[in-house]
Amino acid sequence: MTLLKVYNVSKSFGGLMAVNDVNFEVSEGTVMGLIGPNGAGKTTVFNLITGNYKPDSGEIIFSGKNITGLSPNKIVKLGIARTFQTIRLFQNRSVLENVLAGCHCRMRAGVLACMFQPGWQKQEEHQAVKNAFQELRFVGLEKEVNNQAKNLSYGNQRLLEIARALATRPKLLILDEPAGGMNEQETQALVRLIDQIKKRGITILLIEHDMSLVMKICEKIVVLEHGTKIAEGTAEQIKADPQVIEAYLGWEEDD
Repeated sequence: MTLLKVYNVSKSFGGLMAVNDVNFEVSEGTVMGLIGPNGAGKTTVFNLITGNYKPDSGEIIFSGKNITGLSPNKIVKLGIARTFQTIRLFQNRSVLENVLAGCHCRMRAGVLACMFQPGWQKQEEHQAVKNAFQELRFVGLEKEVNNQAKNLSYGNQRLLEIARALATRPKLLILDEPAGGMNEQETQALVRLIDQIKKRGITILLIEHDMSLVMKICEKIVVLEHGTKIAEGTAEQIKADPQVIEAYLGWEEDD
């Protein structure tokens, strides 16, 4: 079943066409990669899906609903969560508070309820803390709950971003270069974590420059160049595609 459909989507900035008539579908329960050289338009596509940008043309359909041009907060509530290429955490807040920020999009309490704290609001807050602890345990950061985010190692900050995204209870998790800056050990742990996320029934779409990681975990890969899709297929198909070899991967044809 198709969970996400990007249909003829284009986006330009001034005279620069960042994304040009891009089409692809993400099937429910899969891990799909979006790759290409720097400046290919990958992060722009992510920003269009998550509502950070509005496309000039085309449609984005998620779980049967047209989400084109919706605001990021509405898209999160519908079930799309993301991490960022550049880490975006509340650096001076605790690890637990960072994950609670993800939980709050599923909470009913408004300003008045938080001020007067009726019983149902306290119960809701208690459940949010419990859910946050569960996600921190899931990514292996349960011992860091009271530490400030800025004190975590780079790799653990990446994991904290993933925990915060998971706290929104997504159907689709979008990861923008999650292995960026990680060492080999951290990258292998990330591969295992992505597999565990998939086993929870969460679909994953990721940008990643670590090609060994992409080829290992992605059932399908879409390749962009200069904002245009040039290839789509399995890892083996992408490896063998002459356009991809020339544009991005740098493999010799006789390898």
